[in-house]
Parts: sequence; structure tokens; C-alpha cells
Amino acid sequence: MMETIRFQADADLNQAIVTGVIRRKYEISFQTATEARLEGLTDAEVLALSAKQKRILVTHDRRTMPTEFADFVAQHQSSGVLIVSRTVSLEIVIEELILVWSATQAEEWVNRIAKVPL
Repeated sequence: MMETIRFQADADLNQAIVTGVIRRKYEISFQTATEARLEGLTDAEVLALSAKQKRILVTHDRRTMPTEFADFVAQHQSSGVLIVSRTVSLEIVIEELILVWSATQAEEWVNRIAKVPL
């Protein structure tokens, strides 16, 4: 059975992205960092929590997350990571995340990391 994509916002993610996605497509499950209690967790712990809940992690962290992701998937299965550029307009980021949600399945993102916009 194909699973619908669910997102997890990293602690550094602009909250307006989460709000914008949910406002445009209320049926998208996009958990905030606060709801997941991510504050103060390491990248590895955030990746583990996202994987356990089968959520794609959405982050702005392109400095440490790619390395942490590589280390994580060497031993565990990830639901995927999307690294959002801070220089792209919120509207474009929101559109791209909705597109990922509507045009792909969760299985396609297992152990994948990608930049947004794609």
C-alpha cells in the first residue's frame, strides 16, 4: 500500500512554511518542531524521531544535516530529508512541498535527501 507523505518541521524551519502549507492544503500532515518537542535535540535524534514517525524532515540546515543524514542512513532507514533554501520565496517553497506531497509517495523518499526547490 502506498503511503501518503507526512512532514516534520525541523526546529530551524521558518514556521510560516508550515502554516502556509497547512493553510493551502489542510489535509497535509505537517508536524511542527514544538509539537514533536525537537528543541535541544541533536540532528541524529531529530532524524531518528522523524524516521520512527515516518515523516520527511523539512529543514533549513544545509551545513550539518547532509553529513548527519549520511551517517544516519548508514545504519538506519530514514523517511527522507528536504533541505529548504532560505533565499527562495515562501510561496515557492510552499508550492514545492505541496507538489512533493501530491505527486510522490512516501516510499519514494526513503533514504533520500533533496534540496527545495527541487
